[in-house]
Amino acid sequence: MNKKVQVLNKTPMWKAILVLLLIAFCALYAMPNLYGEDPAVQISAGRNAVINVETMDKVQTVLKDADINSKSVVLENEQILVRLPDNSTQLRAQEAIEEALGENFSVAINLAPLTPDWLESIGAGPMKLGLDLRGGVHFLMEVDMDSAIKDSVEGIASAFKTTLREEDIRYRSVREKSDSVELSFRSQEDLNNAENLLKRNNPDWVFTEEDGLQLRAKMSELKLQQTKTDAITQNITIIRNRVNQLGVAEPVVQRQGAERIVVQLPGIQDTARAKEILNATATLALHMVDQTHDVRDASEDRVPPGTIYVKNEEGVPYLLEKKVMLKGNHIVDANSGVDEYGRPQVNIRVDSEGGTKMSRGTKKNIGKPMATVFVEFKPLRERGPDGKLKFERRERIISVATIQAQLGSSFRITGLDSPAEARNLALLLRAGALIAPIQIVEERTVGPSLGQQNIDQGMQAIIWGFVLVLFFMLLYYKGFGLVANLALAANLVMIVGIMSMIPGATLTLPGMAGIVLTVGMAVDANVLIFERIREEIRDGRSPQQAIHWGYDSAFSTILDANITTLIAALILFAVGTGPIKGFSVTLMIGIITSMFTAIIFTRAIVNLVLGGKRISKLSI
Repeated sequence: MNKKVQVLNKTPMWKAILVLLLIAFCALYAMPNLYGEDPAVQISAGRNAVINVETMDKVQTVLKDADINSKSVVLENEQILVRLPDNSTQLRAQEAIEEALGENFSVAINLAPLTPDWLESIGAGPMKLGLDLRGGVHFLMEVDMDSAIKDSVEGIASAFKTTLREEDIRYRSVREKSDSVELSFRSQEDLNNAENLLKRNNPDWVFTEEDGLQLRAKMSELKLQQTKTDAITQNITIIRNRVNQLGVAEPVVQRQGAERIVVQLPGIQDTARAKEILNATATLALHMVDQTHDVRDASEDRVPPGTIYVKNEEGVPYLLEKKVMLKGNHIVDANSGVDEYGRPQVNIRVDSEGGTKMSRGTKKNIGKPMATVFVEFKPLRERGPDGKLKFERRERIISVATIQAQLGSSFRITGLDSPAEARNLALLLRAGALIAPIQIVEERTVGPSLGQQNIDQGMQAIIWGFVLVLFFMLLYYKGFGLVANLALAANLVMIVGIMSMIPGATLTLPGMAGIVLTVGMAVDANVLIFERIREEIRDGRSPQQAIHWGYDSAFSTILDANITTLIAALILFAVGTGPIKGFSVTLMIGIITSMFTAIIFTRAIVNLVLGGKRISKLSI
């Protein structure tokens, strides 16, 4: 019997090596958190500007003239990163560089990790810190739902016209209202045919007949709610993509209520730069140039029916057909480049639906001019009588070109002023056009000093909790308490390593609370195991038998207790927001790692030290 138990208390060499390799792997990816960060100034190009070696030389000259010592000045990914020795020097450098470069450049203060190159080469980096720890900017944004509904109405009105023409059903007019479409017909027969056809093709719209051979199509309540939900959801995705592409790491972008979005940008202290990123609502619209009316007889307040009045960069007016051939929401990729004459251009690729529209539209308009219109929504900082935010729609023509051949899913836009403008336009189009305009209704800046204070206090809580638990376990369980303490240290290393490896994982102040809680919970499993071993010894079993049965008997209890806690953490993550999610993430990771270290890691150590040996007494 003793021989059998001794064999059971031996851990195979491959398993021991695998356990050590797993912990070593997590320790490797936790290492970047030991190196700290440098206060830094990050310089990026704005509209009509470009970052190059000359810009870097100018920055170095500015720093030298201002008697500011920098650790390094590096040009990388079309951005300049200036590392500085302390926070006061960082602020001085930002002011000096901003004054020298002007408004065409964005100068933001940030923190640059000191991770060695050999760790960066394997993708290792420090944990991402949340707004409450790193500092940064917080925005509460409101979505203009009226614009989203209006766009949906415009789209369905255009689809109604196309459907009626294809089925050869005559109509007098199709007029767009705020949330409905009004169709007028010449005869009752045409109205009936149209109603049957449109009802069949558009089940989420409600059709009602009105006096004067008119048919009104209005969104169903379900369709209206879906339109609003889609506007919020797609705007969240687009904002997140846009911020990521502009170099802001790990933003928090969440829905709040029916029409609002919370955006948190950790590490960013430049509110103006963040606003520029988030408020950009650029998109494109392709219109055919109207050739039946004279633009000299029109003005912004007086345009012929079915046309719009738009000016180009030089202020030259054009009359364009109101019907949009292609909207920016069909764009799936956009890259800047140059044409055969070396002039800046943007190469655009659209989805299958957009490709079909371009193919149809250009096929019947070969030899005619087509205008590319750049559309922006500028918030007016005021509300209308209904309490809704007011926006100004600004349009300008960036190019007018004659359609030479039928186009498909790929085409290019020329007529841009500079390579920088082409890059900015490509970036915004690639990140996506906002489905509905947004406006910042609340903004807060959290300073890095407050974040550092939170970090210091959180680290003190973790360290004190860690030390007290270590002391208790060592005092109460002696040799086995030392093993539990090693497991506790390994558990902390694994939590930090896994948090550093997971893309999108952000450590917040509640997350640090989750780690403190995990420190206490991590020894629970060892307490259960050690107390069970003591019981087995009191029942007269030998030390080897007590170790074997102690681990095996406690396993089911430990598993049940941790699974229930894990389920609670999953529910918190699913239904919680912001801080609650941060707490639940560290709690879930801590539960998994504590089970690994408390059961597998400690048993491997105990078996390595005591397994297969004749012992008469345990230090427990």
